[in-house]
Amino acid sequence: MANLQTTFAGITSPNPFWLASAPPTDKAYNVNRAFEAGWGGVVWKTLGEAGPPVVNVNGPRYGALLSPDRRLLGFNNIELITDRDLEINLREIAEVKRLWPDRAMVVSIMVPCEEKSWRAILPRVEDTGADAIELNFGCPHGMSERGMGAAVGQVPEYIQMVTQWCKQYGKLPVIVKLTPNITDIRNPARAAKAGGADAVSLINTINSIMGVDPYTLTMSPSTGGKGSHGGYCGPAVKPIALNMVAEIARDPQTAGLPISGIGGIGTWRDAVDYIALGAGNVQVCTAAMVYGFRIVQDMADGLSTYMDEMGFTSVSQIVGKATPTVSDWRYLNLNHISKAVINQDSCIQCGRCHVVCEDTSHQAITFEKNGKRHFEVKEDECVGCNLCVNVCPVVDCISMRDLAVGEIDLRTKKAVVGLHADWTTHPNNPMRSTA
Repeated sequence: MANLQTTFAGITSPNPFWLASAPPTDKAYNVNRAFEAGWGGVVWKTLGEAGPPVVNVNGPRYGALLSPDRRLLGFNNIELITDRDLEINLREIAEVKRLWPDRAMVVSIMVPCEEKSWRAILPRVEDTGADAIELNFGCPHGMSERGMGAAVGQVPEYIQMVTQWCKQYGKLPVIVKLTPNITDIRNPARAAKAGGADAVSLINTINSIMGVDPYTLTMSPSTGGKGSHGGYCGPAVKPIALNMVAEIARDPQTAGLPISGIGGIGTWRDAVDYIALGAGNVQVCTAAMVYGFRIVQDMADGLSTYMDEMGFTSVSQIVGKATPTVSDWRYLNLNHISKAVINQDSCIQCGRCHVVCEDTSHQAITFEKNGKRHFEVKEDECVGCNLCVNVCPVVDCISMRDLAVGEIDLRTKKAVVGLHADWTTHPNNPMRSTA
């Protein structure tokens, strides 16, 4: 039977599913309920320095992008770090860790970008018995306007500097949480590693505005008639997060740096995507806020069943398995040829494949045959773009067939060759390699 226990940056937990730093981890009541439900660890909602706590708005803090059947696609929030007193948080962290010694307890921290501020809070967090700290360099709203959060995460030099402070003055493993609001995620990840980080976590939320009320023409949601950009998360950000995780995992300068994957994880299947692309564990927030803490049970059961089916006995055997399959576009094999195939037994004759191919692609799907509706791929026009597969409402009705070596591509009238050829050597590339 599969063993879901993981060790991440030296931190052992019974499974790879952690709750991310967010409202669900803001107090002992929530975290105890989460551990009772089966979560392997939590990242406590971000702590600030001693003194007056931050102030949140007393109005809408969340916005949602919903499908027509009201399934949540994306989630937006303008909530700041914990608005509870530092002393209360520290006391509760210590209490929860004593009650659940086998669960991962990571504490998120965000204080001013000053050496004295970080030096002051680190020993206080260590005294709680926490397993690690996570540096919140990702929050894109409110705190970034005060020179913290993403304002630090967008400057690699600041990331390295603060990480070094935490390694110099602290004893706990340091996880650096990265902002996606940046051009190239590799640069902050490299800075974190240069600063001595034990791991990185990503992604934090993406700058976003959810929309406008068409009748008042004010930003929605709003507080007293005005709103603020917030952090976007949920299923819609998962592809963005996966790309950034893979970029760090395959970058020679950060390869081997432990990664905690965050963004749109709601099922065991989502977790496998992250882990296979290089993450050692995953953090969840939005799905827990939408469905409650017990979703972790389905995640753990699903992952365990998958591992048994695949013959994996530990999560570590999956980590990074798919990373070598991620490539720059220029290295893709231009000699590879695929064609779409429609299963006539499954086809419901809706015609969506024909409409999109006819209007927006390559006019490669027929509309009729012998005077009747009939949708079939014209291989002499098909470029294998995969659009029809993605719009078809019937699962596996349309699939892609790879042409065998020696088979004639009816579109080009040329035989498929077995040799790899990519853009780096293509004759149309003025910068091609001639070696």
